[in-house]
Amino acid sequence: MSAEWLKDRVFYNIYPQSFYDSNGDGIGDLQGIIYKLDYIKEMGFSGIWINPIYESPFGDAGYDVTDFYKVAPRYGTNEDFERLAKECKKRDIKIILDLVAGHTSTECEWFKKSSEFEKNEYSNRYIWTNSVWDSGSGYGGFIGGASERDGCYMKNFFYFQPALNYGFKNIEKDWQLPMDHPDCLKTRDELIKIMKYWCGLGADGFRVDMAASLIKNDPEKVGIKELWRYVKSELKKEYPQAILVSEWSYPKDAIASGFDVDFIIHFHLKAYNTLFRYEKGMNPSDEWIGNSYFRSAGKGDIDEFLDEYLEHYNATKNDGYISIPSGNHDLPRISKGRDFDDLKVAFAFLLTMPGIPFIYYGDEIGMKYIENLPSKEGGYNRTGSRTPMQWDSTKNKGFSIADETYLPVDNSIDATTVREQLEDNNSLLNTVRNLIEIRKKNDALWADGGFEVIKKGYPFVYKRTGKASSIIIAVNPSDNEAKVDLPTVCAVLAEKNVEREGSGIKFNKQSYIVYETTKF
Repeated sequence: MSAEWLKDRVFYNIYPQSFYDSNGDGIGDLQGIIYKLDYIKEMGFSGIWINPIYESPFGDAGYDVTDFYKVAPRYGTNEDFERLAKECKKRDIKIILDLVAGHTSTECEWFKKSSEFEKNEYSNRYIWTNSVWDSGSGYGGFIGGASERDGCYMKNFFYFQPALNYGFKNIEKDWQLPMDHPDCLKTRDELIKIMKYWCGLGADGFRVDMAASLIKNDPEKVGIKELWRYVKSELKKEYPQAILVSEWSYPKDAIASGFDVDFIIHFHLKAYNTLFRYEKGMNPSDEWIGNSYFRSAGKGDIDEFLDEYLEHYNATKNDGYISIPSGNHDLPRISKGRDFDDLKVAFAFLLTMPGIPFIYYGDEIGMKYIENLPSKEGGYNRTGSRTPMQWDSTKNKGFSIADETYLPVDNSIDATTVREQLEDNNSLLNTVRNLIEIRKKNDALWADGGFEVIKKGYPFVYKRTGKASSIIIAVNPSDNEAKVDLPTVCAVLAEKNVEREGSGIKFNKQSYIVYETTKF
């Protein structure tokens, strides 16, 4: 089971280059995160996940690493990270780093050595065919003609992100190495070394990018499960409280592989998209276009979410946690197509479900997805979700004093700020803060509290049960009204736009209630 400290945490996802610029160069940095830790603490967040901070040419926003052991100079130094970790510890905030386990940049020294004609210790650090004329057809994307080495290398994402070689589960070509090949084991052991290095500097764990991708030709996921179980066991020997969070979006496989948390997001399962991102332009798969449940039109079907969610929840609830995040750097912001009333109902759901909540920076104030921005550092259509945090009404919304920022700040007339919302008791920010406080105070709402569906449709009603209390949550994202008879109300913890009428509760449009009921 996961580290005991995890179960009552709420995480804040920080995209470092867009959070706060402390030195006026237009790019956020580690010192900027330190400056804003009190805000994070006061909001109730007790953990942070930081997107990659390693040395990189930033072709893909830092997911193309040149040195896993060094902080990128634009963010600061390794000593700055140690300082950040110490400041987090003072505030009881856990810190997890993004771990790019599956690939590097082509500018990484490992890859430069691997690309050489003469064999060396890095020749098999990456996946190569045996001839530049063998394009590796059928085994993923390969790039040829880019080096003096006679072969094509496998890419994991963009052309400049060559896949590290952890081996193939099923060998079908002479250029494919088995998982237990000494050179594949060296790659695995280097990964463990990297993880222990950052834990030694103060990290409490890692979110693993493309976690399911490391072992190739492994359709049953036998090899990848074996790999991650070993990595986790080795990490735990030295850092028993460290956690692993996966970008897998298939919790049954991820938790069985040793991960403490898996994100349900926009691939492998459609559950996440059915909640928030079913419409055209909200996710890359036309196959999944439909009606999101959290839309005021009220045309969604909560069963589309529950069918997949409950299968994975019931299979993993005793071994790990599922996270339903508000968003991340790869997705259009949750605010797209929603107003503050919509978002309040969505957060009432996100912060009362089982598992570990992760809130993407700026979602707590409803920052907008900025349409039609030129791509920056490989962002393309993701760029609009990565714009600078909006702190106040000063220059660049308080993000930076620079004349030009890493990405343009939203200076539209209705661009909201932290300062503005802090001063409004009814703001989205204060709603989120209140819901986080309620979650932390009630063990029924913690990651491992019991979960029972009471009513489907609009409103969606469910019960969370802990040692000390039972809590009913009902959310009605639609514009339609409904009256529902619900279990006895003992104490209302939070509510929006509801009326109690005898034994029933009337749900007006965009409404929710969170209340204590009798435990049994």
